[in-house]
Amino acid sequence: MIAFVSGRVAALGPDTAVVQVGGVGMAVHCAPRTLASLRVGQDATLSTSLVVREDSLTLYGFADDDERQVFEVLQTASGVGPRLAQAMLAVHAPDDLRRAFATEDEKALTAVPGIGKKGAQRLLLELKDRIGAPVGAAAPAGGAPRAASWR
Repeated sequence: MIAFVSGRVAALGPDTAVVQVGGVGMAVHCAPRTLASLRVGQDATLSTSLVVREDSLTLYGFADDDERQVFEVLQTASGVGPRLAQAMLAVHAPDDLRRAFATEDEKALTAVPGIGKKGAQRLLLELKDRIGAPVGAAAPAGGAPRAASWR
C-alpha cells in the first residue's frame, strides 16, 4: 500500500491532483474539499489509499489519515466502492458521517448522490458499529476516553 504521497502539485483537475513524486507525476483522485486546499506549484502531502482492481490501480488522496480511514471503513459495506465512498466524503466531513451513523440520520446519507432510502438504511445497519463515534463526542461512561478501534 502507498500510505502517502508528498511532492509538488503539478496539475489539478475536477477530481484529480497530479503530484510530482521523484520525477513521476502521480494522479491522485481527491474529494473537492481536499482539492480546494491544493495549489499548483506548491508542495503537498496527501494520505492515500490504493484501490487495486483487475484492470486498474487507482490512488485516492485525502487531506488527513482520519479521512482516509473513514474512506476505507465505508468500503467495507456491501455495494460501496471507492467512488461512492468518495462521494460520501465530498458531501460530509468524516466527523459529520460518524455523527450521521451514531444518530441513525437517514436524511444525511440520502443527501449523497447514489444513496436512496433503502441504501441509507442498509448502510446504517452495516456500518453503525464500525465507523466509530464522532471525535467531538463526550467520553463514554466510566470517565476514561475510549481508544480508537483501529489502534
